[in-house]
Amino acid sequence: MNRAQNILEKLTEAAESDGFAAHGVHVRIGHDVAEHHWGEDIRRDIHSVAKGVSALAAGIAFDEGLLDIDAPVATYLPDFTLGTGVSTVSMRHLLMMTSGIDLPWSPTLMTDWPDLAREFLSRPSRGRVFQYSNASTYTAMRVLDTVVGDVPTWLTPRLFEPLGIEAPHWKRCPNGWILAGEGLQLRLGELALLGQLIRDGGIWQGQPLVSQQWVQALHSDWTELQGAPAYRRYAIAGWGGPGSAWRLHGAYGQLLIFLGDAVVTVTADDHAGADRMAERIVDILEAQAW
Repeated sequence: MNRAQNILEKLTEAAESDGFAAHGVHVRIGHDVAEHHWGEDIRRDIHSVAKGVSALAAGIAFDEGLLDIDAPVATYLPDFTLGTGVSTVSMRHLLMMTSGIDLPWSPTLMTDWPDLAREFLSRPSRGRVFQYSNASTYTAMRVLDTVVGDVPTWLTPRLFEPLGIEAPHWKRCPNGWILAGEGLQLRLGELALLGQLIRDGGIWQGQPLVSQQWVQALHSDWTELQGAPAYRRYAIAGWGGPGSAWRLHGAYGQLLIFLGDAVVTVTADDHAGADRMAERIVDILEAQAW
């Protein structure tokens, strides 16, 4: 039994004993790989883990010199009406959720206004204040669209195709733009490939797909927050914790958890149990004597 199989066995036992409604779990430690499925292996919405994919897209554009992450977004959206204080909001602020613009999530977020990005940027900013919002990532990808064209079309040969992810579906708003912060549908193994790329600093089969500098930005320069332990640090799409790990975390238990040379991928339908499962994963990884 290799290291990944050993961890997988403990994780499946933990999920089942806790009653966590997982679809599947994939473990990669070094070069060792193991996975388990409780149900059909189909593409499912990875929810807010898509924020990490959006961040990778922005990073690739930055690497190619197409996008200035720290320029005001108004540079790219000159016809947008801006709220008070929004003229200094940058792409980095949007990806880090520090635009200070308040627009909470709702189940009808994409249809509540004729144009969500215009509505978002027309609201006032409170400065560099953390405000987690799908509208922020959506607006960031609208900015990216101005320099690369349709984001999935541009991103596919740069990210998805090299990883062997064939034509993933990314849901779109009524105006035709991707939802960005959600709506990307992947299988467990496809999500795990993205985890491997991130763990390996943006290198895939010896070739850089995104710079190590940008991958590092997913889990550094944290914004320190108040609240539950699992939600006290946020970077560009990444949450700090549990413990010494960090993660990409989507609703209903979609997880990419990184700790050293280990990355654990989970797909699930268990919103309430996800934080506990993340803790179990890190506890098991930290307890394992390599």
